[in-house]
Amino acid sequence: MPPIDLPALADRLPPRPLTRFAPSPTGYLHLGHVANAVWVWGLARAVGGRVLLRVEDHDRGRCRPAYEAALLEDLEWLGLVPDVGTPAELRTGPSAYRQSDAGASYAAALEQLRGRGHVFACDCSRRDLARTEADVFSRETRYGGRCRERGLAAEPGRGLRLRVDPGVEQFVDARLGPQRQEPSAQCGDLLLRDRLGQWTYQFTAVVDDGRHGVDLVVRGEDLLDSTGRQLLLGRLLGRAALPVYLHHPLIRKPSGEKLSKSSGDSGIRELRAAGVDPAEVLGRAAQATGLQPGFEPVAPHDLAKLFGGR
Repeated sequence: MPPIDLPALADRLPPRPLTRFAPSPTGYLHLGHVANAVWVWGLARAVGGRVLLRVEDHDRGRCRPAYEAALLEDLEWLGLVPDVGTPAELRTGPSAYRQSDAGASYAAALEQLRGRGHVFACDCSRRDLARTEADVFSRETRYGGRCRERGLAAEPGRGLRLRVDPGVEQFVDARLGPQRQEPSAQCGDLLLRDRLGQWTYQFTAVVDDGRHGVDLVVRGEDLLDSTGRQLLLGRLLGRAALPVYLHHPLIRKPSGEKLSKSSGDSGIRELRAAGVDPAEVLGRAAQATGLQPGFEPVAPHDLAKLFGGR
């Protein structure tokens, strides 16, 4: 990857942006999370922005308090200090920056969409969808609208979906340039709350970015395909100024797969136990995502230099 042209990049970003680091406590942090943190903190510091820490624990079946405690500890060990939603605040109890504490916000947003006729109930299971829908994009199964006009009541055991009509979403990724997506062809009607009553990632992320005032979303390229549907949802929720998105390279295994918590890939706890220095971990992540041509340790206060900042 060529060196970051900070002046050109800054022209595509909001002035003094608020961005966010938003891990899910479904496992321990690994080097891929550090890569995202390097981009989030480095870019924010380079352009005079701020970082918000948000715990995305909407999946109550997989998230664990022990994982949240560990991720806060790992961030402190790495020397990554958020400006909003600090570990100390999150440790004190309920927080505006923890999704499991924000149910009222999601319920209000859902009612807003429902009042405008954008929401319908759905009793389809993943198995149902797998049987009836082709995996066109090889990443997700598109919902074909089976329950759209059935008039099902919103009751326990049924999901709630957003009507996604045909249309094109165009946006400029701050790193990758102009993008064109068709959410109705990619994912179909978007699931907002699943059959177990849990809010979904797509919905909570958009609601949270709006209520927190996040205007720059820095995340991995694996989430690029989610952007069009999130922009659409943000508009339907009445957000006047939508965030700018920047998708950075991922750290991948030799097989080409991205790192995962479930596989225990390059866990930060293991690196800490082995005596690896935090600056070395940050340097590994920076090199692996193209921010350094070779390996050099990077102190937390020097992350901005990776982007041409001071």
